[in-house]
Amino acid sequence: MCAGKSKSKALTAKGMTAHGQRITRGLVAGSELRCTDNTGARVLRLIQAMGYKGRLRRYPSATIGDKITVSVRQGSPDMRKKIFQAVIVRQRRPYRRVDGVWVQFEDNAAVIITPEGEMKGSEIRGPVAREAAERWPRIASASNMIV
Repeated sequence: MCAGKSKSKALTAKGMTAHGQRITRGLVAGSELRCTDNTGARVLRLIQAMGYKGRLRRYPSATIGDKITVSVRQGSPDMRKKIFQAVIVRQRRPYRRVDGVWVQFEDNAAVIITPEGEMKGSEIRGPVAREAAERWPRIASASNMIV
């Protein structure tokens, strides 16, 4: 029982809280996302979902609020072809909230973060899903619209 408490404490120390509900996984490895912060990257490609266990021959998948590894496909020359960690803030695939509302965004988007959980940029353009804002307080404080 004590091991569960220490694990949740370690997660919150990195700047995130545990996942609340199960959300439909809408992004698989290889998906392209829009970078919605002001770091200089424009298009990201999902390489790996952090903490994803999976099954033989199943593509790793991620959803809103998940920490992922991305490579920068388009953007400023100093950002291109580099690998970063990011958090998904919007997904195109519809998912259902606990109150029965179905939510769907018009694009897939992510925010680049440091390995410690701090945001690399200083602002976020566009809406951020409530699930991502609840799980990542630093992203919630930088966003101007939470849906």
